[in-house]
Amino acid sequence: MQAIEANGASIPAIGLGTWELRGRTCARIVEQALTLGYRHIDTAQVYENEREVGEGLRASHIRRDQVFLTTKVWTTHFAPHDLERSTKESLVRLRVSEVDLLLLHWPNPHVPLAETLGALAHAKSLGLTRHIGVSNFTVALIDEAVATSPEPLICNQVEYHPYLDQTKVREACARNGVAMVAYSPVARGKIKNDATLARIGRAHGKTPAQICLRWLVQQNVVAIPRTSRVERLSENIDVFDFTLSDAEMDEIFALGGAEDRMTNFAFAPKWD
Repeated sequence: MQAIEANGASIPAIGLGTWELRGRTCARIVEQALTLGYRHIDTAQVYENEREVGEGLRASHIRRDQVFLTTKVWTTHFAPHDLERSTKESLVRLRVSEVDLLLLHWPNPHVPLAETLGALAHAKSLGLTRHIGVSNFTVALIDEAVATSPEPLICNQVEYHPYLDQTKVREACARNGVAMVAYSPVARGKIKNDATLARIGRAHGKTPAQICLRWLVQQNVVAIPRTSRVERLSENIDVFDFTLSDAEMDEIFALGGAEDRMTNFAFAPKWD
């Protein structure tokens, strides 16, 4: 599978998002994804499924060093000692000695960013994670984080799909040598009835979801679609055998607006 390179990390371009996947369903989907060829799994402390993700990883019998595993520290654990402790707890739940990528899940204005980034870098120096990064950071926060972090940041994970214009964040990531990872890349299924994506899909013999994911991959953006359906797993990684033209890419970009955001909590930063 194609990978996106950033600051020494090689991130498989399509991964499995596990938000809202629980229990046996979560473990089964992770196992099946890995069996089908996925090599990138994304979880988080707040998803409350790290244990099941670990079960799926072991059940797949894929070697641990072949899988790029991400988890995220929740905002209530951003004080340095809390970050280290909670990361170790994540590793216990996952039953791994380290993750490949540890992210700050959301900005937390109540803890100085320099302190949290120092703790994140310390977790890396302790061997708890191979790489570090951030999630849901705005342009200003990306710039501040890259300038402040004692260790290189490899990505900013954000909501990104054809309906949400993320040009400013994408440019900030590129300017700072940081990869962009897209969650909700198929707009939680909203794209399936999109006439533009369906028409482009017909030209390539692909579904609207595959067109969406290909559009992201061609921007050098990593995509982590979540699904609980096995048939979708195969569909979501079958995007490396065709290329969208510049005109098709532009048509899809034209669908985007600043307001079509699906994940927006009261504690979210002021978006770009």
